[in-house]
Amino acid sequence: MDRRTLLKLLSATALVGCAPSQPGNPLNVVVAGAGIVGASIAYHLAKAGAQVTVIDTVGPASHASRGTFAWINATYTRQPRSYHTFARASLSNWHDLHTELNLPVHWGGSLEWFADPERQQKLVGQIAEQLEWGEDARMLDQTQLTEMEPNVDFSNTDQAAFSGNDGTVDPVAATHALLAAAVKLGAVVKAPCELIGTTMKAGRLASISTNMGDIKADRLVLATGANPIAAEKFADTDLPQRTTPGVIAITKPLPPTINAIIAAPGAHFHQRADGRVVAGEQQGVPAGEAHAIRLEGRPNDYPDRSIALEHAGRIYAVVGDYVPALADAEVEHVYIGWRPLPLDGHPVIGASPNRPDVYLAVMHSGVTMAPITGQLAAYELLSGEQAPNLAPYRPGRDFELIKRY
Repeated sequence: MDRRTLLKLLSATALVGCAPSQPGNPLNVVVAGAGIVGASIAYHLAKAGAQVTVIDTVGPASHASRGTFAWINATYTRQPRSYHTFARASLSNWHDLHTELNLPVHWGGSLEWFADPERQQKLVGQIAEQLEWGEDARMLDQTQLTEMEPNVDFSNTDQAAFSGNDGTVDPVAATHALLAAAVKLGAVVKAPCELIGTTMKAGRLASISTNMGDIKADRLVLATGANPIAAEKFADTDLPQRTTPGVIAITKPLPPTINAIIAAPGAHFHQRADGRVVAGEQQGVPAGEAHAIRLEGRPNDYPDRSIALEHAGRIYAVVGDYVPALADAEVEHVYIGWRPLPLDGHPVIGASPNRPDVYLAVMHSGVTMAPITGQLAAYELLSGEQAPNLAPYRPGRDFELIKRY
């Protein structure tokens, strides 16, 4: 990692605490979206002295944050290097929040490999690049893998990539903890509460309207995840996304079985600190007309539990090929998660180019990026300054599809 770049990034995050709201005239900020990104922004704003109101159409962590695999990482997929540096800084902030708020984070690293020989060889080169960038990453052979994870069958690979800094979190519990901490600092959470419109005075935001009444607002933050219309409707800007669904199946608590995140051909899975195993299938939801109809309207739940368990059973059948002890695990929850993925694969963070009092914070890497997004968004909203390291992620940029994602 470029030390100068890292120092610049860390100095920008440190500035959050240097630009508090004035005690007698706090900035009124409404955060629309009570997922993990919105919760982090609300917490950091409240900590710096802003008057914060969080609203959500359903409730905390009820959409993307509930249905996420929750892999905290700065792996080879974070391209280019500036984005990798950004993700690494957020991992550092995760450690701080873990201690500060006693969040349910488990640090066990990750193991990843591919069935396709060409793709596996490409992975070897990507890990070599990670080493050049200072990441704790290396290729492990079968003996090393078995020593690390004795309950995992690695017979279909000669080696796998290990990323030692990676972790996982219970995103629902973490979201609630961040919001609870914000409330202790004076924030207000309203849910279910739907954002309907905004009121302007002299060209500036004065209030927002909801189905629960009007709320005074100097700034509006849209942490609205995969919502396809929020940016255009409330920020007067286009936010091109290629939102895709993914199925997450969570077991009841189990004895310790695996330590690392396992990203294997056909499935990815990890075990939380509370013993629950979280699993998803790499190819996403099945194709077909019936599934297309079922996914209309972007539901987060299946129409009934029997259908949900069918999908969970398919996922854990694959997981069981790697960890036989998990093949018949009792599934507690099955969610459909909609990934808020901007077209170029990078976060969207910053004020709308057309509505400067409306701030956007939308990203697929919401779990990884929540801590640093919360810090930098709070800094920018309260100071009126721009953090230089957020320049590549502004809403007004030209979005181009990055083939590496």
